[in-house]
Amino acid sequence: MNGKGRLRGWGGVGGMALALAAAASLLVPLSRHEAGEDGRVGGSGVGQGVQAKADTCKDPEASLTPSADAEGPAIDRIKQRGKLVAGVDQNSYRWGYRNPATGKLEGFDIELVRAIAKNILGDPDAVIYRAIPTSQRIPALQKDQVDIVVRTMTINCKRIGQVAFSSAYFEAGQQVLAPKESEITGYNDTLKGKKVCTAAGSTAFDELEKKSYGAVYKNLTVPSQLDCLVRLQLGQVDAVVTDNALAAGQAAQDPAAQLKGTRFTTEYYGVATKLGNDDLVRRINQVLVDYRSGGADSPWMKAYRDWLAADLPGISGPPEPKYRS
Repeated sequence: MNGKGRLRGWGGVGGMALALAAAASLLVPLSRHEAGEDGRVGGSGVGQGVQAKADTCKDPEASLTPSADAEGPAIDRIKQRGKLVAGVDQNSYRWGYRNPATGKLEGFDIELVRAIAKNILGDPDAVIYRAIPTSQRIPALQKDQVDIVVRTMTINCKRIGQVAFSSAYFEAGQQVLAPKESEITGYNDTLKGKKVCTAAGSTAFDELEKKSYGAVYKNLTVPSQLDCLVRLQLGQVDAVVTDNALAAGQAAQDPAAQLKGTRFTTEYYGVATKLGNDDLVRRINQVLVDYRSGGADSPWMKAYRDWLAADLPGISGPPEPKYRS
């Protein structure tokens, strides 16, 4: 089927992908604006802290113990500024996206950012949001362009040598998204010779590097996962490999798309900050303790029901946190 024919076949809500992509300019981009006189939101250099190094990594999800009273340089800078600078996505449906109908930034990740801002600054709206492509999440932290990144970011051994993570707040895994009519059945030999889109700097790309099943993918990376959905709609690629949580949101945007097979990895999302910001990590971990508390009535479960349950049913609660010191 040619690209034009495929696009016509994609359902009415599929246009949301294009609408969200067009909204990219509405969110404050990474810039020097409001980041301080030198354009930074944190201290200079790359902090070392006590975050586990990748070369000794055994349990990357183990974070620093929570502290409701944690104070230090990172928290002081946020309080002095009066704003939390958060790196987020703006076009991942259900997670972090600009609602075309209201113009508001919404989603599961956005709710967590608001909870962190409320804890540190007493105001959930005391946030400067900055749009960050997948490949720029780590550089944005290392260059002090944001205080935190809350952007469906997987905790792994490679990354814990580059940034500091909170405890895990969501469990996900890689999965294949393709048109319902496709002969692709999952992450297997049916990908051979197929064009597969991933986001640059994503764990999906890393997985394809390990085992591609003959898929064509190396020159098909994009800055944002939403760009993959648009390419799929246009018939420029045959499939997308991404987190099942993101893929479920993309399938919800267009009923002609379908998750194929089962997820083939287990991954955990964490809030990321710069190495050395131990005070901020401990405070965020306390926020997550409170966010998880309350069982079915917890803030976490409320956010899940509001944003994710329709597309990712059956989740009974957040992952259990792990701590190391």
